[in-house]
Parts: sequence; C-alpha cells; structure tokens
Amino acid sequence: MRLYEMVYIFDATLDEDGVNGKLDKFHGILTDAGANVVEVDHWGARQLAYPVAKHKSGYYVVAHIEAPAEALSEFERIVKLDDSCLRYLVVLNEGELTTGMSLTAEPAPGSVEESEESDEDEEEVEGDSPPEFQGGRGRRRRHEGPAITLLNYKDVSNLSRFLTEGGKILPRRTTKVTARFQRQLGSAVKRARYLALIPYMRDHEA
Repeated sequence: MRLYEMVYIFDATLDEDGVNGKLDKFHGILTDAGANVVEVDHWGARQLAYPVAKHKSGYYVVAHIEAPAEALSEFERIVKLDDSCLRYLVVLNEGELTTGMSLTAEPAPGSVEESEESDEDEEEVEGDSPPEFQGGRGRRRRHEGPAITLLNYKDVSNLSRFLTEGGKILPRRTTKVTARFQRQLGSAVKRARYLALIPYMRDHEA
C-alpha cells in the first residue's frame, strides 16, 4: 500500500458533522478494501480563489490514507457522484510544507559571491514581501540555508513568490532556480490552481 494525500472541497453550507458524515462514507469504501486512515485535517470553511460550481467559499479537508491502488477507482466514482463535494484531488503524499526553506537555487561551482546590493535582494526572498529577482542571464544568487527539495502545492505563500502580477509562473531566467525546481513549481501551481488555493488570473481575486 502507498500513502496518499486527499484534498476535498465540500459545500460550505455543510457543518463539521455533515462533512464528517461524508468522509465516513468515502473513507469507508477504502477501509473496506484494506486501507488505513492515518490522519484527517479539517481546514474549515474558507474563501475560494475563484468560484467553483458557482460557490465562492468551500470547506477544505486534507486526509492522509494508506490504501491499495486498486481501491481508488471505486472511491473516486462515489466521490464524483456526490454533489456536496465541489472538487477533490488524490496525490501521493509529498511530506511537510516547505515553509522556512531556501527558495533559491544552488550556486554554480566556482561562482563569485554577489555584491551587497544582491545580498539585499536575497534578504527580501526570506521576508514577507515577494522577492525582486534581478540580474542578467546566467547569474545566480548566493545560496543561504538548506537546498529546497520539494515545493508543496499547499504552500501558497511561497508559490505566490514565483508568480507574476498577472498570475503567470516566472521563468527560470528571472528566478535563477534549477530546472528540477521549476518542474516542481509548475506541478505545484497547477494543483493549487485546481483546488482554488490560488487564482488562474489575478482578476479572479476581485
């Protein structure tokens, strides 16, 4: 069995008892097939980044479940038939959020440390405001702290740092991140958009 992470967006008009009833129904299908519910985390009702099925808010739940792959087909069929579940996502568990880890790429071997002006830019990456990526093609920032190994799609704060004002993903020539990180970023942003955690376009925030 593999450990899966399941995210549900329920109709916000459901209370916690109603949501738990739905979860018991969905997870019962998996446990009957030998699955084990490891953890269920209620995020509660929150505003969606854009309307989903004409709903502007939803009740989020994240569950970690060890389940055989063959049990997922029947589970997903039942979830799709339930109108109270606005949207759901099933992925392999990706671990903890990346909050606090460095978002810059490893420096190239033999690279020269940048000037004080670049150091100031680097400090902005670690702050609350979005980073200002500067520098010409091929120029990398000096790396501080542990190298990032994973960017989780639930880490909305850090994902937003790599989006333009229009909501597009910043290119590598601007951010100077590694190719592997850029692929992880693209996958994480797509999942976050699907779950209405971030908008497809900034206009959706209005």
